[in-house]
Parts: sequence; C-alpha cells; structure tokens
Amino acid sequence: MRTFSSEHPQAPAGAKKEPDVPHAIDPAATAWLLASTALVLLMTPGLAIFYGGMVRSTGVLNMIMMSFISIPLVTITWLLAGYSLAFTEGSGVIGGLSHFGMAGIDPNTAHGSVPEMLFATFQLTFAIITAALISGAIADRAKFSAWMVFVPLWALVVYAPVAHWVWGPGGWLADMGVLDYAGGLVVEIVSGASALALALVLGPRLGFKNDVMRPHNLPFVLLGVGLLWFGWFGFNAGSALAADGKASAIFLNTLIAGCLGMLGWLVVEQVRDGRPTTFGAASGVVAGLVAITPSCGTVNILGALVVGLLAGLVCSFAIGWKFRFGYDDSLDVVGVHFVGGVVGTLLIGFFAADIMTGGPQGLFYGGGLGQLGKQLVAVPVVAGYAFGVSFLLGKLIDKTIGFRVTAEDETAGIDFAQHAETAYSEGVHGHSPKRPGQPGFGLH
Repeated sequence: MRTFSSEHPQAPAGAKKEPDVPHAIDPAATAWLLASTALVLLMTPGLAIFYGGMVRSTGVLNMIMMSFISIPLVTITWLLAGYSLAFTEGSGVIGGLSHFGMAGIDPNTAHGSVPEMLFATFQLTFAIITAALISGAIADRAKFSAWMVFVPLWALVVYAPVAHWVWGPGGWLADMGVLDYAGGLVVEIVSGASALALALVLGPRLGFKNDVMRPHNLPFVLLGVGLLWFGWFGFNAGSALAADGKASAIFLNTLIAGCLGMLGWLVVEQVRDGRPTTFGAASGVVAGLVAITPSCGTVNILGALVVGLLAGLVCSFAIGWKFRFGYDDSLDVVGVHFVGGVVGTLLIGFFAADIMTGGPQGLFYGGGLGQLGKQLVAVPVVAGYAFGVSFLLGKLIDKTIGFRVTAEDETAGIDFAQHAETAYSEGVHGHSPKRPGQPGFGLH
C-alpha cells in the first residue's frame, strides 16, 4: 500500500524542505520493527554457533559456514523475486512479480503502519534462518557447492509459495482461516520437512548408529541457544508490526514457552536417564520457542505454559525417532523444529483466545472444532509440499553436481576437505591439517 500526504504544514521561508513522510507510517512501530529485524538477523549467526557446537570438531567450520552463506544467497533471491512472489497479489497459490527486483518500493512506500522496505527486510530475515535451519539435518556430509545451489532455488520454489499461502494477500490457507502468527508452518514445519527430505537424499553419515557422535563444544551450544532466544523476541513480538500491548503479550509468551520447554525436557531426562544435561536444557528451550512461534499471538499466558511444556516433553522423545526409522537427521531438525512446529500449530486449535486473535477461538475457549480442523488441514499440506519439492530439488542436484562428499573426505574431516582449514590449531583428531607432501606437514 502506498500513501501520500498533502497535509504537512507550510515550512518557514528559507527552511530546508523535508521529504514528505506518509502519515500511515508510525515512527514507534517502525523503530520496534527495525530493532526486531536486527534481532532476527542475529538468530542466523546464533544458529551457526549452536549448530557448530553440536557437530564433531572436524565439521564445525563447515556447519557455521552453511548458516552464514545462507544470508547472502537468500538476500539476493528474496530481493530479486522472493518477496514479490510471497507478498504481492496473485493467485491463492503464488503472488505476482509486481515488485520484481523491489520495483515500486521506495522509502515512502508503506505496508500498514511501517515502511514496506522494512517489512520486506524483516520477512527476509525469516527466509534466511529457515533455509539455514535445514543444514542441521545434513551435517558432516554435504558439498558446500551443492548447498549454495540448493538454498536460492529452495527459497524460490518452497519458501516463497508457502509464505504466500499463509501470510500473503489472497493466500489460500490465510483465506481458509488458518492461524500461524510467526512461522510454525512457514518456518518450522517447512524447514523440518525439507530437512527430512535432504537427509533421505544424502543418506546417513558414516558410522550412524554405531559411532559416538557427541557435540564437540557444549559451551558453543549454550551460547548459540542464548543468542537464538534473544533474537526470538524480535521474531515473535516483531511480527505484531507495532509497539503495543499485543506485542508485549507475545514477548511474555515467548519467554514463558522457552522456560517451560527447558523444564519439560529436563524432567524427561531426569526420569528417563537419571540426570539432567546442559544439552537437554538447550534443546528444551529451542523446542518451547519453536512451538510458541505459530501460537504466540493467539494464546494467553496459560496457553503459552501448555505449549512450551508439551513441546519440551514431546520433542525430547521425538529426537529418538531417527534411530528407530533409520533417517540420519544429524542435529535433530525434524525432532525439534518439525515436531515442535506441529505441536504449536495444532495447539492453536485448542488454546486460541479471542483476547489475542480478535475473533477465532480454540476448542477450550468455546470455539468448537472449527479452528482445530483448519490447523489439521494445513499441517500435512505444508509438510507434504515442502518435503516433496525439497526431495526432488535435492535429487536433481545430487544427480547433476553431486550433493554428498566422498567417503574419504567425510572420514578425514569435512572442514579441511571443503574449506582447506580447520577450527583448531592443533588440527583434527590429533593430526596436522596439512596433507602429506605439503610444507609444514606434521608441524603445529
């Protein structure tokens, strides 16, 4: 939406003429969205540290780079066509190309009460981290070049259409009344389903189910989850696009769910394993935050408590499914993000409160089964689309340039094989990062 103003008071003679600013743009909302956009962008480096700590020492740099490279790849794709396909008028399935290359958008163009340029950037940060999340399922075995091909194509053919369905003007799921406040469907379920598809395309890591593959740096994991939690306040409360009471409620819901997710996961560990772990605490926080993402703007405080607790409990068991069913989801993207996204999306059908939604209510608040039915339709549709298209895209890349590194490179260490460097000066597994015959081989 573009607005113009002819109501500015006459400036004094000789005064510098200020550019017209549309009255529709609210400075307070804009300031909050600027801060929120920065917070969400920070989540991708936070994810890089989180994922980097979770892998073995031979793959930490590659894991971090897969997140960092997603920032420029998705940015270019989003500004060229992704934003237009997701957030302009078109059909119920996909938007148009009226903003191709950000055409028709300038600093005075408004989207509601904020500049559209800022709204597009805020949505860009969502697309970036969604792509980066997928990398956790294929840790230690993917070619970096193949990942660079996959990310921009995936952003166009998977992320942008689903974003349009759920959030775009005329999107068919939005018109049906499906609720997803900040990305349970668009971010969490899409990334989880896409991650499962790539895990199946690449196959399991060498030694999966046999070798111990513990996180190499738990302080990294905790630092990463701290940055993610910090950024998640912008992710959820920023989606209000306003600095108001609802944003405050969403902010509190986000805090509550992260806390209860941690407690739920630790309870399971204590009962099942006899002791709580730092890794479990970090995983529980993420599970709670994932589940509250779709429901943060639809549930009250009680609902946030239940969403976070159930996510922590359910996801703590779901991460074990990969061993039962044989898919190697290296860093539990499916068990936490997909399952947590499903939990949060479906619980809207039970706990949606009209004080938050402005209308729709869940089963426990007098709304009957209607909203739950809509949520139940959306989950398999989005998951099936993301999985199917990601699987085909992954297969295409695998058949052309190859998606997986050689067994030799995987065994020796993907950091050196793909990037010619290692994270630690002493090398990996006690060996020099240099190959035999190179100057300095065997020296540290």
